Amino acid sequence: MGVKNVISHILIIAWKDLIELFRNKMALAMLMLMPIFMMAMAGFIFPSSTSMSNISVALVNEDKGSASSMFIDVLERINNSTEMMVLTNASSFDEVRNMIQRGDVEGGIVITRNFSLNLMTGEQGSIIIVTDQSNPQISIALQTGLKAVFDQMGTVLAQKNVEPLNATNSLAVVKPYHVETQGAIPGTFNYFDFMAPGLMAMTVMMSVMTGLPAAISHEREVGTLDGMMVAPIRRLGIILGKTLAQTVRGLLQGILTLILAIALFGVVIHGSILLIFALLFLGVFSFVGLGVVITSFAKDQETAMMVMMTLMFPMMFLSGVFFPIQQMPWYMQSISKALPLTYAITALRKVMVLGADLSAISLEVAVLIGFGTVMTLIALPVFRRAMTK
Repeated sequence: MGVKNVISHILIIAWKDLIELFRNKMALAMLMLMPIFMMAMAGFIFPSSTSMSNISVALVNEDKGSASSMFIDVLERINNSTEMMVLTNASSFDEVRNMIQRGDVEGGIVITRNFSLNLMTGEQGSIIIVTDQSNPQISIALQTGLKAVFDQMGTVLAQKNVEPLNATNSLAVVKPYHVETQGAIPGTFNYFDFMAPGLMAMTVMMSVMTGLPAAISHEREVGTLDGMMVAPIRRLGIILGKTLAQTVRGLLQGILTLILAIALFGVVIHGSILLIFALLFLGVFSFVGLGVVITSFAKDQETAMMVMMTLMFPMMFLSGVFFPIQQMPWYMQSISKALPLTYAITALRKVMVLGADLSAISLEVAVLIGFGTVMTLIALPVFRRAMTK
């Protein structure tokens, strides 16, 4: 009978909190709009691919020889088919630099003097790629794209030079190695496939961490929590009921984020949907205990929200939501390994992108379960103590 009573109390408290949520039209609207805003901003602001498109580039030809004219002709034909650049003529390197400073172009190509002469005498012709250091993403894309184009053009020229030698395969002489890239999972992927799992986990975290101050601190301020404390309801039922309500809220936002990722941005799920739902639940479980502890220590809702935001923002940037953890300095990577959001994102990414099964994410699952269990065990006595003050 005791267990049945506790379960009944848990469901009553959870249902009360959910009813309050659904009756609050503004809160319900924000519950739905936040994942939409997050996915829309991330999906349309961040690049969806690594290819260049319509980047403004200034072109300088200091050579004026036949080889440079041929080079420009080939470059323009390639650009007309790929539309990776909008070419603008310039007279010198200094003019390109001034154009970049004014924001007229995002980079430049300079064909240096004696380009044609060097090629005719068997030497290398020099080409300078001018980049805008204030925009490192565009600079990297420009360097990578142009180097690939110039390498292809150089290979074609080298093949023509080798043909008179009657080589059986002139390409094999010029480029003896053939390198191709193949992903671990077949299909085409973009940057949003990397971000979608992180956005899901982050949305779940934000839902739980922002919902708990209203669920506990606000009710304590207005006095409704005291009414529940004197009611014939066990305190364990109160805290678990509120936890269940926040779990449902977090799962709703996580599922909505997943649906938006699939419907709006074509994210393909390569793993088990059930496993993804289980990971979302574990993510909620790991954050709820931490949120209850923080809320119990805070004196009011405003303080609880300030502490929550202070914790959430570092986790957003250190857990690999937007940028790979491997690109961070080693000391930042050490910090990220102590954050539960890191393991939730890693597990979701493995399942959604790589099609991993449970055995491949056993470490992440163990960490989430362990962290959630420890924080819940801490939250129970802390909540009881806070309620007796």
